Amino acid sequence: MPSEIVIAQTTIDNEDQAKALARGAVESRLAACAHIDQPFTAVYRWKGAIETAQEWRISYKTTTDRLPELEAWVAGEHSYEVPEWITLPVTGGSEAYLAWVVEESAPQPAE
Repeated sequence: MPSEIVIAQTTIDNEDQAKALARGAVESRLAACAHIDQPFTAVYRWKGAIETAQEWRISYKTTTDRLPELEAWVAGEHSYEVPEWITLPVTGGSEAYLAWVVEESAPQPAE
């Protein structure tokens, strides 16, 4: 496999924004696909206070080659001051699926 596969995750407090972040990354070929998890309750400390919010998690499947561009794109499009950004290595999977991720997240040559 020419590129290592990773799952990159962020969260956001609005379903429409989650869909836009997912779709935009796939349209830009920064990720092969993105999954949006059902809303869940997040409890966290922010600026000295304990907060509770409903959030949607977006999980992007991409390559380490595309990860820096995806991270920059998400940071630029995200509404949070400090968005969650976590990456998880993919240590295995079907060869066909992993090859698809590489193919679909590869930049396209200029026309």
